[in-house]
Amino acid sequence: MAGALAGIRVIDFGQYVSGPMAAMLLADQGADVIRIDPPGGPRFESPANATYNRGKRSIVLDLKSPGDFETARKLVASADVVIENFRPGTMARLGLGAEAMTREHARLIYCSMPGFAATDPRAGIAAWEGTIAAATVTYPANAQTGRPTFTPLPFSSSYAAFLAAVSVAMALNARERDGLGQSIEIALFDATFAAIGYRAQRIHNQSAEQDLRNLTRLMGGTRQFECKDGRWFMYHAGNKHASDFANQTGVSSLLSQGSTASLEELSRGLEALFKTRTAAEWEAFCEQVETEGAICRTSAEWLENEQALGSKIVVDSTDPVLGAFRGPGINVRMSETPGEVRRPRVLPDADRASILADAAKATAPSTAAAPEAIRTALDGVKVIDLCIVLAGPTCGRTLAEFGADVVRIDSPHRAAVAFHVDINRGKRSLLLDLKKPAGLDVFWRLVEDADVVVQNFRKGVAERLGIGYEAVRARKPDIVYASLNTYGRVGPWADRPGHEQIAQAATGMQERYGGNGRPTLAPFAVNDYGTGFMGAYGVALALLHRRNTGKGQHVDTSLAYTATMLQSLYLQDYAGKRWDEPRGLDLTGTGPLYRAYQASDGWFFLAARPGDLKGELSGLASKSEAELEAAFAGGTVVDWVARLQAAGAGAHAVVQDFRALMEDPWAVARGLSITREHDGLGPVTHIAPSPKLSRTPAVPGRPTPQPGADAASILAGIGMLGDLDRLVEAGVIVTEGMAAR
Repeated sequence: MAGALAGIRVIDFGQYVSGPMAAMLLADQGADVIRIDPPGGPRFESPANATYNRGKRSIVLDLKSPGDFETARKLVASADVVIENFRPGTMARLGLGAEAMTREHARLIYCSMPGFAATDPRAGIAAWEGTIAAATVTYPANAQTGRPTFTPLPFSSSYAAFLAAVSVAMALNARERDGLGQSIEIALFDATFAAIGYRAQRIHNQSAEQDLRNLTRLMGGTRQFECKDGRWFMYHAGNKHASDFANQTGVSSLLSQGSTASLEELSRGLEALFKTRTAAEWEAFCEQVETEGAICRTSAEWLENEQALGSKIVVDSTDPVLGAFRGPGINVRMSETPGEVRRPRVLPDADRASILADAAKATAPSTAAAPEAIRTALDGVKVIDLCIVLAGPTCGRTLAEFGADVVRIDSPHRAAVAFHVDINRGKRSLLLDLKKPAGLDVFWRLVEDADVVVQNFRKGVAERLGIGYEAVRARKPDIVYASLNTYGRVGPWADRPGHEQIAQAATGMQERYGGNGRPTLAPFAVNDYGTGFMGAYGVALALLHRRNTGKGQHVDTSLAYTATMLQSLYLQDYAGKRWDEPRGLDLTGTGPLYRAYQASDGWFFLAARPGDLKGELSGLASKSEAELEAAFAGGTVVDWVARLQAAGAGAHAVVQDFRALMEDPWAVARGLSITREHDGLGPVTHIAPSPKLSRTPAVPGRPTPQPGADAASILAGIGMLGDLDRLVEAGVIVTEGMAAR
């Protein structure tokens, strides 16, 4: 079976991480990706290139050479999509910029992924990953030392790649309808806001102390515990089987005290409990009682793990440079158009002959689609969102931001809708009891008119409710049905429950961030949000396939899949592999020219190669970290950042306060941070969509409604408004009273 992007040609000019990863995600789903490298090969030498450049064809072109430039122009003329991640203006100066290319080729989708956006005052500086991270609260202060906590994982680049894949798929959907391409800009700085998510949210009428209290209660007993064998175990008390755990371990009396038990008492009791068994025994026990827990594994252990291999999120191949290679597999799975790694990475210029032949006969892509007048990429698409917490609802929210009409269904039996303001913007809200026959009747009426169903129950739960994929497909054969969970739908752990913290523990992310001490959570819910975006990518691909074939399909992705891809810079094994990547909470960087330094009034991040520094500061390249620390301590952050940027470095102040980031005039002007009135809450400041599409923009949608507030309009849309009072009286539908937190 061909991939959803079969027949789509992508020209990949990308370097480093974000551009190559975005093009790889397209190649994994069937696109013909032609990678163009400069003489000398990729500018980033890393074993991770075996992952990022898989499934692509390769040619080396000197774009400053007239002959090679003409070849590049012909390849762009034959393309559906172009991806580049240089500084703003670089491709335009070469004669291959978005404005010129989309003007010449009206159906072309041109995706630019700079560090800072073209209109950002920082557009001209060297936007290394560390530069972007410093600007976006990705390096929070260490609670003990106050020093910025560096992470080597490229969250900004990865999120830019995720959002690029989503945006390209949405733009392809739009092109199928109206025949036109467009330009897309996804700056790495902008993309990081999508990873920050609820951490940056501010309810103005609620104190910071209330925010902290609510978050603490939301997290329940979630934390890492040291076990009998000295290993660490991540336990999450957030699911309905936590009481089974408490009853069978004998700590139910402590837990039953609820708010009368201090957090310190609860903590001491749980610490003593976890010391009674090994980490492996606790993991087996949690699986037995169907609650959430995972050993805090290393990345090396995850590569050998039965679920990683059984689900094929870790796969084996043969790389032309590294030989036998084990690394990340396919992130998004699709039943009718399954993705696959069609070929390993090839050496630079390996496909020159076939690519030159393609360039010689290049013609602009065309389709027979009749043009439509559309306002958004998903104009007219109807979605039923059955999800809770973050990953699944983020998928639904993203579909809404690209124009879908999303009906969010929550159970009226929950105490509150968690993270409601963050993940339910742009949706309509319905509190519906799906365990009652009358509730299922409403659901099936909604399905009759739906294009997409998204759910993130544990494997088997939707089936027990009677609303699994096969049941929905039987009534609606062309439905696109997306399932998101912790470990995926295949493999020995597919039935296990989990949240963000569990995925971080199981895959090695917590152990890397914590280093040799206690495993520690990454600064953001990166797996939840990333999985939501990958789910939206899969849905957009499935809608594209359905438009061309009339067939629906089942889309599947998971937090563990996303965690594997987010660690792809280091997550690989091959002969000679050394597990020596930077790790730990005391880390401020990876070397003298790539780390945070303390100035007289704060911290800044320096990112440069030895040859980058020019003029009066060129001598800094030869100094040790201790010498640089002494030198930088004598000036202010503003002064050093300005001088280092002028000398060619990617320097930036380390921002460690979310409020400062969200109130930054550039972030507000860019529309990354918006403040709006929310019913029942008053003014709320929150993030908005990061991708910028020239013709079918993503928009934040209306402010989040109160849970259940849209019952009347939703029932009216399916001809059941007259049943509302009866359904409310029977407790099938609840229209008010549920808390949003």
